[in-house]
Amino acid sequence: MSAPAEPELGTEQRAELERGVRQFNEGYFFECHDTLEELWSGLRGPGRDFFQGLIQVSVAFYHLGNGNRSGALSMLERAQRRFGGYPDRWYGFDLAVHRAELGRWQRRIAADDLEGVSRDELPVWRFEPAPSTAPAGSRGSDR
Repeated sequence: MSAPAEPELGTEQRAELERGVRQFNEGYFFECHDTLEELWSGLRGPGRDFFQGLIQVSVAFYHLGNGNRSGALSMLERAQRRFGGYPDRWYGFDLAVHRAELGRWQRRIAADDLEGVSRDELPVWRFEPAPSTAPAGSRGSDR
């Protein structure tokens, strides 16, 4: 089975993705959900599941912040299933690292090991160009 084709996002869609990533990284999980859902609703094709997985991750951490452990676990499980059809690196996102990180959160939530969680422990999303497509000397940026 080959990897799903990566979507070609327009300028407005890219801006929505960048805004959603920024919201997620700043801990605005509900707002991230809304922003990415707007992007997702306009997408067609095999990349939709990836973006829906990101939405589910943002909802999971929103639930976690509100003490809804079962909701957080459910959303993380659903996101992991959505991400299952994608390679370890897709659309400039290190999905292998993210899947592993989400797995650690799933175990931590299931064990009720959440006391003292700091914002620094939460996942951070980075979308970076693949090394072969990045201009020489350039560095990837958070988008």
